Amino acid sequence: MTMVEYRNEPFTDFSQEANRKAMQQSLERIGEQLGRTYPLTINGEKITTEKLGTSINPGNTDQVVGLMAQADSTLADQAIAAADAAFQQWQYVSPDERAGYLFKASAIMRRRKFDYAAWLVYEAGKNWAEADADVAEAIDFLEFYGREMIRLSGPQPLTPLPGEDNRLTYIPLGVGVVIPPWNFPLAIMAGMTCAAIVSGNTVVLKPASTAPVIAAKFVELMEDVGLPAGVLNFVPGSGGEIGDFIVDHPRTRFVSFTGSRDVGLRINERIAKPAKGQIWIKRLIAEMGGKDGIVVDQSVNLDEAATAIVQSAFGFQGQKCSAGSRAIVHQAVYDEVLELVIAKTKQLTVGPADENFAIGPVIDANAYGKIREYLEVGKTEGRLVAGGDIAEGNGYYIQPTVFADVEPTSRVMLEEIFGPVLAICKANDFKQAIDIFNNTEYGLTGAVFSHNREHLEYARQRMHCGNLYFNRKCTGALVGVHPFGGFNMSGTDSKAGGRDYLLLFTQAKLVSEKW
Repeated sequence: MTMVEYRNEPFTDFSQEANRKAMQQSLERIGEQLGRTYPLTINGEKITTEKLGTSINPGNTDQVVGLMAQADSTLADQAIAAADAAFQQWQYVSPDERAGYLFKASAIMRRRKFDYAAWLVYEAGKNWAEADADVAEAIDFLEFYGREMIRLSGPQPLTPLPGEDNRLTYIPLGVGVVIPPWNFPLAIMAGMTCAAIVSGNTVVLKPASTAPVIAAKFVELMEDVGLPAGVLNFVPGSGGEIGDFIVDHPRTRFVSFTGSRDVGLRINERIAKPAKGQIWIKRLIAEMGGKDGIVVDQSVNLDEAATAIVQSAFGFQGQKCSAGSRAIVHQAVYDEVLELVIAKTKQLTVGPADENFAIGPVIDANAYGKIREYLEVGKTEGRLVAGGDIAEGNGYYIQPTVFADVEPTSRVMLEEIFGPVLAICKANDFKQAIDIFNNTEYGLTGAVFSHNREHLEYARQRMHCGNLYFNRKCTGALVGVHPFGGFNMSGTDSKAGGRDYLLLFTQAKLVSEKW
């Protein structure tokens, strides 16, 4: 197979009239498809159920994006059985051929980029740029993991021994349960699923309940490229109904999960106990969120730092695990940075994602209620300097909110809010700023703005997070460029988009032949 060198998918420039027109056309076209019903897919068979889940547009709660069939434990058991049966053949399909399915899917997704982005606008409340970035990342995962599997399938370096032929190969694990998040319902879902599949595993995919339609569209895409039946089985359903069942199942070999800390820890606890008939130790690949922060030193371009703080805090309404929800600012520049952040935050407009407002809705009523509770907490812990309330509109709109003068140990500095809420804390000096940054149970992303090389090297060694950025925002990791995953309660440090990620879905086998 001849491949061009991997390159990240470029983002769409919506300042160009042709791109704006194409996006508008896709929004209109996809808008006409809203409200349809989507079935389960088990062993290639489409299965409808009486019980249906409803996906709504979080920016217009009267608008139904789609109705989704719901699996029960019986159907979930069928899905695992189908994946188990398909694995008996799929594991022996050549890595080149498996990668070929990903490359075909990426080519189709690239041609339909605006349509996929439109689905994300309606179902996830992403503005155009955020939706476009989600699609681009999905394409990147398909392209990158396909190439990675081909690389891993080649000869692996071993110390030679005269008289023996020694070969190391990476073989798949088996049936994997994939539980993706709602906040990147195309990119992360596609990346988790295709990493497992291209490695030779088969998958039972349980999509996020608030964003299942885009996952159904991805399953349709994989069917379009000819992925064999049973390799990817699609089982939407409530966590209470099927979540524990598929995680606990004795034929489940691994669980790939992205979501909240509490759910991830629960999965970790459950898979540690072997089920009757289970003959392996189950593996967990998990990414569980963060409480990320940006440290601002006194020797820095203050406007650039403030811009990065606002972008990191409020991009996609703060609903990124990498979102910079904390700013820790040196006392010498604290007042100036704060004023810049306030001014830039107040320039942000809130409204429907399809109209491409800077700030759209949060995902659902539960998130809406939780964030509003944190707004009240923040008002008792700091000085409200921007936002602080809901915003107008027939959806889950919340004003981008900034709390200043908070203590390092306050709840808004320590707890993951997952919404457009920024806490700003003052540090007496740079070393104290790093200590404040590390004072969290998470360890996903962080950033430092400084022109002091000694301080940057201090941060390089002592800031405990999986993705650390100097003089730029703490969001926006690129596949292949910034392998993504964190420490502590942020997960298992599974570096998505990195050269060791597929190793998590495989096991190494050594065959030695004596001559």
